[in-house]
Parts: sequence; structure tokens; C-alpha cells
Amino acid sequence: MKLTLVGAGPGDPELITLKGIRALQQADVVMYDALVHPDLLDYCRPDALKVYVGKRRGAYSCMQEDINPLIVHYAQQYGHVVRLKGGDSFVFGRGYEEIEFARQHGIDTAVIPGLSSSYAVPAAAGVPLTTRGLSESFWVVTGTTKAGKLSADLRLAAQSSATVVVLMGMHKLPEIAALFAEYGKAETPVAIIQNGTLPEQRSVFGRIDSIVGCAAESGIDNPAIIVIGEVAGLGQMDSKSVAGVALSSGNKYV
Repeated sequence: MKLTLVGAGPGDPELITLKGIRALQQADVVMYDALVHPDLLDYCRPDALKVYVGKRRGAYSCMQEDINPLIVHYAQQYGHVVRLKGGDSFVFGRGYEEIEFARQHGIDTAVIPGLSSSYAVPAAAGVPLTTRGLSESFWVVTGTTKAGKLSADLRLAAQSSATVVVLMGMHKLPEIAALFAEYGKAETPVAIIQNGTLPEQRSVFGRIDSIVGCAAESGIDNPAIIVIGEVAGLGQMDSKSVAGVALSSGNKYV
């Protein structure tokens, strides 16, 4: 019995690791999330069982409390389970919870890291999280805690000079903008990137004091990443491809 967590990367199926592909080829069962590109399932053996356990805000097909025992069930019944998760399993992916649950039931575990959307998606939109003279560090913060509140760390991040990357924060965008404005960051550049690294990638650029209206006007929505900081303005200058990833003509600049 074995569980292997595999990070699928930020969206583009070519951005999974070779080690991740090998794990998919060896799996007896693949349990995959909503943000996993369907082309990755082509690497599975024809006889492998494929189980969708995706979770999206407002449309939960499978709760985490259900997923953990399912992993154990499939490992006991079939052998090798690959848990395929978007981005990296250990960056807001609840991967450690699944590893711990499996270990408690005597299942061997392994982790294959993936490219996290927190830095890969901004890169695809031409936004470096650090660059000399503008940003020496970056925060990665969840937009919403388990209790449905803004993370307390976001308030600390708003007081920093670092780049701030907010995951799962679109439904809290007005609150996030108000928080940063409270700390004198009204003119700080902001980038919102939807469907990062995919052909349908769209980006909106603005400032703290304009980004809520710009996002509403453009219709940009989840899945999206918010980048706040001086480096976010650099993405406005890139209307061509970045590292081989085609940027959508739907970019909006403010």
C-alpha cells in the first residue's frame, strides 16, 4: 500500500515534473482535483482507476473529510494511490493532512513536489516576485481562512515592503484592497491573473485604489491569483509571450 502526492503544477500540463509523470504511469488509482489539467490523465495506465475529488468554492463535490478515508480505502483495495493536486501539494494544498492520515493507517507515503501557482503564474504574466531595486522578498498568503475571514497574516503583509501574493482571494478583493489602502498603499500596483499558464490566461493590471472596479469591468474571476507590489506594474510592459507561455489578448491595463 502506498500514497504518492504529486503536484500537477499551475495549469499547463507540460509543467508537471518528469517524476510526477512516472508516478502517474505506475499508479493503480489516481485521485485528482478540479484544477488538474485533464490531459495529465492520459499518462495513467488504461486499467488505472481515475477518481475525481475536486473542490471548488461553492461547488464541493468531495469534502476533505471524505477524501482522507477514500485514500486509505483505495490504497487498501488497489495498492498504489496517486493523489494529483494542482500546484504543489504542500502550498495550501492540504497535502500534509492526507499524508498524516495515510500514515496513521499504515500506508507508505511519498511526495513529489510541483510548481506552485504562487510564483509560476505571476512569471507567466511577466511579473517577477523579486527584482533588484523593487522587491527583496515575497509573502504568499491565503485570501480566506477556514473561518471565512481574512488571514491575520495579510494585515502584517500589507505593512511590509515585500511583494504579496494572495491565493483564493478573489471573493475578498474589496476587503483586501481596503486593507492595503488603510496602510497607505492606495497607489501600489496590483496584477490579477486568471487561468495562469493556460491558453485562456487573462490578466488585469491596476492599483489598489482601482483594481476592484477594473476586475468587475473585465469580468475576471476564479481561478485567479492576486499580486500586490511594485513588481506587479512590470507585467504591464509585457504583451508578448513569457518563457514560451502565450499571454491572452484579453489583458487589461489601468
